[in-house]
Amino acid sequence: MRVLLVDDEEQLVSTLAERLALRGIEARWVTSSMDALELVKTETFDLAILDVKLPKMNGLELKKRLQTLHPEMKFLFLTGHGSEDDFKIGAAEAGEDFYLVKPVKIESLLDKMNEAMQRQGGCR
Repeated sequence: MRVLLVDDEEQLVSTLAERLALRGIEARWVTSSMDALELVKTETFDLAILDVKLPKMNGLELKKRLQTLHPEMKFLFLTGHGSEDDFKIGAAEAGEDFYLVKPVKIESLLDKMNEAMQRQGGCR
C-alpha cells in the first residue's frame, strides 16, 4: 500500500511516515495542499491521509481535487482543530466518514487505513 500524508505539521507527518515504514507501508509526506497536488502528478497512491485544516486549501477541497486526478484513491482525514461534531458535519457533506482526531495512535490509524481500503473498494 502506498500512502500520501498531507499535514502542515512537519513533525507529525514525518513521524507517521516513519512509523508506517516500520510496518512495511510506503508513505510519502508533504506539508501543503499544493505540494500534494504536484506529487500526485508523478506518483500514484492507494490512500491519502489529509489534515482537515491546511493553509490555502482545506483537506476537504484537496480531496476533491485529488479525486479528479486519481478517482481510485481512498481517503482518511485527521482533525485537531474544532470539535469532532463540526468535522463530522463537514465530512458528511464531502461523503467521507473515515477520520481520526489528533493526536492519533498508530494502531488506530492502521485500523482506519485498512477499513478505508476495504469499505471504499479495496487495495490495488
